[in-house]
Amino acid sequence: MNTQFKKGVLELCVLSLLKQGDKYGYELADTVGKQIDISEGTIYPLLKRLRAEGYFEVYLRESTSGPARKYYRLTQKGYDTQRLLENEWKDFTKSVSTLLGGENGD
Repeated sequence: MNTQFKKGVLELCVLSLLKQGDKYGYELADTVGKQIDISEGTIYPLLKRLRAEGYFEVYLRESTSGPARKYYRLTQKGYDTQRLLENEWKDFTKSVSTLLGGENGD
């Protein structure tokens, strides 16, 4: 997949995963990486930026398999932004599909 496509949707993907529940960094990177070909190192700078922008808060939770893990939890701003980005994505993909020759891109 084109690198620019990936960059454009990673924020939406991360916020959407956190909308489903709190997650730690590796869990986010692994889940996204199974669907979109990215390196683990791609997610952490994004997480740092999104945190600085107030989209989620971070807390530590003890782990039975090693050191405490840093978990991410959406703030209200994060929920609102996720909803906005999801709606924009749906409108965008519908428009592109129409231009490609049909509602389903046929």
